[in-house]
Amino acid sequence: MKVVAAVDKFRGTATAAEVAAAIGHACWESDVDCVEIPLADGGEGLLDVFGGPNRRTVVTGPLGDPVTADWRLDRRTAVIESARAAGLTLVGGPEGNDPIGATTTGVGELIDHAVGVGARRIVVGLGGSATTDGGFGAVRAIPAPTRLRGVELLVACDVETRFTDAARVFGPQKGATPAQVAFLSGRLDRLAQLYADEFGVDVRELPGAGAAGGLAGGLAALGGELVPGFDLVADEVDLEGHLRGADLVVTGEGYLDAQSFAGKVVGGVADLAGALGVEVLVVAGDTDRDVRDRVPTVSLVERFGPDRAMREPQGCITEVVREHLAARHR
Repeated sequence: MKVVAAVDKFRGTATAAEVAAAIGHACWESDVDCVEIPLADGGEGLLDVFGGPNRRTVVTGPLGDPVTADWRLDRRTAVIESARAAGLTLVGGPEGNDPIGATTTGVGELIDHAVGVGARRIVVGLGGSATTDGGFGAVRAIPAPTRLRGVELLVACDVETRFTDAARVFGPQKGATPAQVAFLSGRLDRLAQLYADEFGVDVRELPGAGAAGGLAGGLAALGGELVPGFDLVADEVDLEGHLRGADLVVTGEGYLDAQSFAGKVVGGVADLAGALGVEVLVVAGDTDRDVRDRVPTVSLVERFGPDRAMREPQGCITEVVREHLAARHR
C-alpha cells in the first residue's frame, strides 16, 4: 500500500512538514509506505516547500521599521514570501497595524536585491500581509523596473479577488474600519489608473490582482505573471507523479471551510486525487460543518476536544491516520 501525505500547515500549531511527518509516523507504525509532501498555496509556507531560506536581507517593514527577511536563492531562482517583509504578524496582528500606512516596500526591496545578485526567476508568495497599498510600496522600491526585463516574475496567488475589491475583502481582517475601507478602496481605484498610465497594464479586471491587498496587481503592472499558488507548488514537487499509483492521499489544514476548495491546498489535492482515482482523507484542526460532506474528513477538535487538538496536533493526526489505516485492513 502507498500513502501520500500532501498537506498544508496547521496555522499556529504545526508546519506542513510537521503534519506530513505525523502522517508518515502513522504509516511507519502500520508498515505502510508513505511519501511526505508538505505543500502551500502561495502564502506562508511557500518558502519551506522550495527548500527553506538560505539568505537574509534587512528591508523596510510594513510600518517603516527595518525587518530582517529570510528568502531563498537557488542557482538563479529566488523565492520570496511577502509575509516575511510585509506580514501582519510583524506588526502584532490587526490591533497593532496601521491599515492606511502599511507598506509593501520591503517586498520590492527584496525583489530588487534578488535581481541585483543574479536571480533570473523570482517566485513571490502572497498571503498574510498587513497591507492594502496596492503594491505601490513594492513598485516604488524598484528604482529601475527595466531591470526586470528578462526576469521571470511569478506571483503565487490563492484568491481571485479583483484589485479594487481588495480593501473591502481583506481590509477588515487587517484592522481597517469601515471608513478606512472606503478610503483604501478609493486609493486602489486611483492606483489602477496610475498603473495603466505608467505601465500600460490594466489591473482592474485581472483575476487575483487584489491578493495581498493589491500587491499582486502592483507586481503584475511590473510584468509579473499571476499564477495559482497551489498549481505552482504542485508542479514544483511533482504532486501528480507521486499520486499516480497511490492507494490513499491524506491532506489537511488547520481549518476547513468553503475557501479550502477555492484555490487552496485541500481542494487542489482532492481534485487531483479524484481525477486519478485515489482515495482521499482530510484531517483538519477544525471544520465548518457545511463542507464536511465534500470529502471524508476528520476534525481533531471534534475527535479529541479543543485542548488536546491544540496542544498535541501531531499526536492527534498520527492517531487518526493509524485508525484509518487499520480500518482499511479489516
